[in-house]
Amino acid sequence: MADELPITITIAGRPYRLTISRNEEETIRKAAKHIEGQISHYAENFRYSDKQDLLAMVVLHFATLAINNQEEVSFMTTRLSPALTNIDSILTEALKD
Repeated sequence: MADELPITITIAGRPYRLTISRNEEETIRKAAKHIEGQISHYAENFRYSDKQDLLAMVVLHFATLAINNQEEVSFMTTRLSPALTNIDSILTEALKD
């Protein structure tokens, strides 16, 4: 397809050839760069040398971030949004008077 783009990204020293949508390219390249940064961080600060250990720590890092983000979104949609809607209703009523 014309909308697809073949790219190669490198993670932990290994190249990965992907075919992606053009609109995903920037996100995927940023993600690969971020993964590489985390691998370097763990390699330098925690003295891991085995690539599998480094990748496991990076996966744990990103999984933790994802869970925290899901919990934050859940809080916003289930508790914060209704509270703000209630405050908005109260203020709207108060301004009518």
